[in-house]
Amino acid sequence: MKILIAWLGVVCSLFFGAQAYANDEVQKLTQDPNQWVLQTGDYANTRYSKLDQITAENVKKLQVSWTFSTGVLRGHEGAPLVVGDIMYVHTPFPNTVYALDLNNEGKILWRYDPKQDPNVIPVMCCDTVNRGLAYADGKVFLHQADTTVVALDAKSGKVVWSVVNGDPKKGETNTATVMPVKDKVLVGISGGEFGVRCHVTAYDLKTGKQAWRAYSMGPDEEMLVDPEKTTELGKPIGKDSSIKTWQGDQWKTGGGCTWGWYSYDPKLNLVYYGTGNPSTWNPKQRPGDNKWSMTIFARDADTGVAKWVYQMTPHDEWDYDGVNEVPLVDLKIDGKERKALVHMDRNGFGYTLDRETGELLVAEKYDPVVNWATKVDMDKNSKTYGRPLVVAKYSTEQNGEDVNTKGVCPAALGSKDQQPMAYSPKTGLFYVPTNHVCMDYEPFKVSYTPGQPYVGATLSMYPAPNSHGGMGNFIAWDAAKGKIVWSLPEQFSVWSGPLATAGGVVFYGTLEGYLKAIDAKTGKELYKFKTPSGIIGNVMTYTHKGKQYIAVLSGVGGWAGIGLAAGLTDPNAGLGAVGGYAALNNYTALGGQLTVFALP
Repeated sequence: MKILIAWLGVVCSLFFGAQAYANDEVQKLTQDPNQWVLQTGDYANTRYSKLDQITAENVKKLQVSWTFSTGVLRGHEGAPLVVGDIMYVHTPFPNTVYALDLNNEGKILWRYDPKQDPNVIPVMCCDTVNRGLAYADGKVFLHQADTTVVALDAKSGKVVWSVVNGDPKKGETNTATVMPVKDKVLVGISGGEFGVRCHVTAYDLKTGKQAWRAYSMGPDEEMLVDPEKTTELGKPIGKDSSIKTWQGDQWKTGGGCTWGWYSYDPKLNLVYYGTGNPSTWNPKQRPGDNKWSMTIFARDADTGVAKWVYQMTPHDEWDYDGVNEVPLVDLKIDGKERKALVHMDRNGFGYTLDRETGELLVAEKYDPVVNWATKVDMDKNSKTYGRPLVVAKYSTEQNGEDVNTKGVCPAALGSKDQQPMAYSPKTGLFYVPTNHVCMDYEPFKVSYTPGQPYVGATLSMYPAPNSHGGMGNFIAWDAAKGKIVWSLPEQFSVWSGPLATAGGVVFYGTLEGYLKAIDAKTGKELYKFKTPSGIIGNVMTYTHKGKQYIAVLSGVGGWAGIGLAAGLTDPNAGLGAVGGYAALNNYTALGGQLTVFALP
């Protein structure tokens, strides 16, 4: 197996070495700040723009330039794309795609209306969101809720190819974007709350033919790991590293879903992403570390074979999904330049790793209220090196089934959920939208039935006690030191991905519906405007005819806004979020709108 993979890798490099890949085009486009072709802004996932017409001095003059109604309610995550003079806008289920002509007042050039079975909706965990489109090779890529991956001709909207990535009848759905890399497009899967065994799949960019699939857990050959060469914290993971950490065949319903974000380092040819929670949420039913759920993977983009892994939360007891984004930046740490990877995990710890080797460099709490663990053990000589040191009081495993473990911080939605952070090379800071929320967590025994919820826990959520009274903070984070530089309290969780710009301004949205602009150095608020609905979309920027624009989708929903989005009233519904965010009803209402801003 190993010899075959190595041989194929050599053949592929010889055969394709001189070819121009789609990512060559994507890299070129991402380096042009006038356009926005990936949800992440660039392959490094920094969400930074070199545009600087809008500055800390003039941003207060920002005005609404134009708007567009999506015609869909529920939560609007992700952001539009701009390629040339065309803007591409997506919606939540049914995942309609619009191409808008920026030269003609946003005229609809084409519209793609997928025909999806509405029975997909109740299988989606936490609202019917979609994190957006990607562009490459003259195509716009959409991963629909029903797991159909579609390549659309960017000019006409016609379907070039489509492929089915999963089965909603088993609980497999999609909420994520995709990542085009070289001659492939990388695609994940959702369904951790339904006992799905999750994976990342690479499809051929031109034909949709499957190139490789890597599972999060199971046999080595199905995970695409090499027992002797794939490492964790510098040591080979060894044979059957995953199966040995599950009881019996539990890995077959193990979760570890891949509904987050992807990063790519072209020089190392490595793709990075995180895996989600193990199934079920009742830790008593799945003894062991449950590898490789809750794990950052670094994989070869051509073969899918993992170079290294790092598990943040072994034997997860709190639903601390590890899918959050992994921006790639070069940092000086302890006087040494590092090719780094930064990850603000749901578990409340901000991690900095060497992205080439997987060495753990920094692991610190980015919300002071985090209490489920005292720290991550950074002693390389310790038996628990790299592991969180769990506090028994907040261990749902140790407290047992049918026991309500109270006051766990953070809540299951984490100190930060999927909403991606931004990085500014000008300040060297990461700008992180966070949740300031704690929970009570009671696990109970649950049986697995394909296509039925496989959760096994009752949750309630509430603002972190003895704090500012709100449920969120927007923070600036020094990833080299693992320190909060400044923190802005928010009434509700910040569920919007920010944008950092060369103009010295950082933009983000709030659940009440405000677009806010703040000073990148100090955090001082410079501007705010209330859009028609709560913002869980990610802010982007582009230019048209020489003028800079800022754009954001509003439309309340997502896990935090599921009560509003789905009309739920039971406080424990929405996996515990409905009660915690009930006050949102007093500040915003459902909607689906794109708002575009510019200077007069």
